[in-house]
Amino acid sequence: MQRTADAKWQGDLKTGTGEISMASGILSHVPYSFHSRFEQGKGTNPEELLAAAHAGCFTMALSNQLAQAGFKAESLETTCTITLDKKDDGFGITESHLELKAKVPGISREAFDKATAGAKTGCPVSKLYNTNITLNATLL
Repeated sequence: MQRTADAKWQGDLKTGTGEISMASGILSHVPYSFHSRFEQGKGTNPEELLAAAHAGCFTMALSNQLAQAGFKAESLETTCTITLDKKDDGFGITESHLELKAKVPGISREAFDKATAGAKTGCPVSKLYNTNITLNATLL
């Protein structure tokens, strides 16, 4: 299975602009720039897209972990925050933090913790990242 996205760019790093599109059409010609990445400019940036991918992947993986343990979530809400820091050799993603709020009827804390840990390490996006992945999971 493959997924495709395109990025176009014109100009230099600081004054140039680009756009990102996905083959699915969900994102089409979405602007991105130095300003949207490092300042407060309008548009998206790679780290925001990575955060969306990690939140979505983790949440789907957790749904699967719960189902395998015999539970069905009433709701799972995940926020992902990607941290981009300056390093000696340029910039790098230093952390992906997942913040989960979950309603899972009848689950014990032990079973919940096991499912969230499995989803955190098992989701394909987590496996892609070479960074610290943290999780704060709240069972409502």
